[in-house]
Amino acid sequence: MPSTDPTSEPAAQGRTVRPAGGKSRQRGAERAPLDLADDRRRLKNKLVPEYEVTPHFVRVDGGPWMHFVDEGNPAAPVLLCVHGNPSWSFHWRRLIDRFRFTHRVVAPDLIGCGFSEKPADFDYRLARHIDSLETLVDELGIERATLVVQDWGGAIGLGLAARRPELVERLVILNSGAFRSTRMPGRIAMGRVPFLGRLGIRGLGLFSRLALMWAVERKRWTRAERRGYLLPYASWADRVAIQAFVDDIPMDPSHRSWNDLVAIEESLSGLADRPTCIVWGARDWCFTTEFRDRYQQFFPAAEVHTIANAGHWVLEDAPEEVLNHIAAFLEAHPVEVAAAPGASGA
Repeated sequence: MPSTDPTSEPAAQGRTVRPAGGKSRQRGAERAPLDLADDRRRLKNKLVPEYEVTPHFVRVDGGPWMHFVDEGNPAAPVLLCVHGNPSWSFHWRRLIDRFRFTHRVVAPDLIGCGFSEKPADFDYRLARHIDSLETLVDELGIERATLVVQDWGGAIGLGLAARRPELVERLVILNSGAFRSTRMPGRIAMGRVPFLGRLGIRGLGLFSRLALMWAVERKRWTRAERRGYLLPYASWADRVAIQAFVDDIPMDPSHRSWNDLVAIEESLSGLADRPTCIVWGARDWCFTTEFRDRYQQFFPAAEVHTIANAGHWVLEDAPEEVLNHIAAFLEAHPVEVAAAPGASGA
């Protein structure tokens, strides 16, 4: 579990960069702000054993600090995991635990999420989240990766792929979207009702709390798991990105993120030759199986696994099934890594 002393380890000292095949190193003398270190104190003895990770921070374009997990063999193939809303890198805890011995698993907390900073004045829109993810990839020197995406992570991760297609070796797509849709579920639309939506999401934390019921079908949460999802979103200020994600869903050409989403959608066919695995919870009321079918149109060669009694957070409802599908997919489609002591394909 992370140290509680904000100055006792490199992870607390800001821009931690782990070059391929080497040890972590520091760029500059900046340190992550103390409130982030305080967040790490709140982690101690509160999360489940599967989330025993070392926290790292990187500064995004001279602005907010992004927290990220970087576990496993630095010379191994990279799994870049991008979460959605209202989630954070905690969502990937079982995947991290499963693949940390065979891969390098990198899982950021998007700005405003998890233990990244949550500035009130940040431009919380799709393009800026892609910018932040691109900054992380550049800081870590990641040249090739398997993208693993879920929920908003679909548009953000595949948005990065649109900019940097050479980065993407393989795709693992869980319930998400990266293209235009003509429908917004009522449960989401309620969050955009003037005053009431903001009161519910930021004031009462309803979006985060209800997700624990609405995003799963068969999951029985432990107290630690429930606490883990809610821990970073304890106040009005903490929930700024949750509200912003709801507001940033583009439904028509007048929306500020519409053109960005269209560009991502139009780029997907250029990734059709990448090995792709789609694992879908069929009882997702938000990203329904129509979204899965749409992905299949863009990736006709993808292997598809539909889990009938799983919901939106398919990795929570059916962790072993999902991870087994991913493991088999990775084994069936090995990738080469740059020559380095002890490096091998996986």
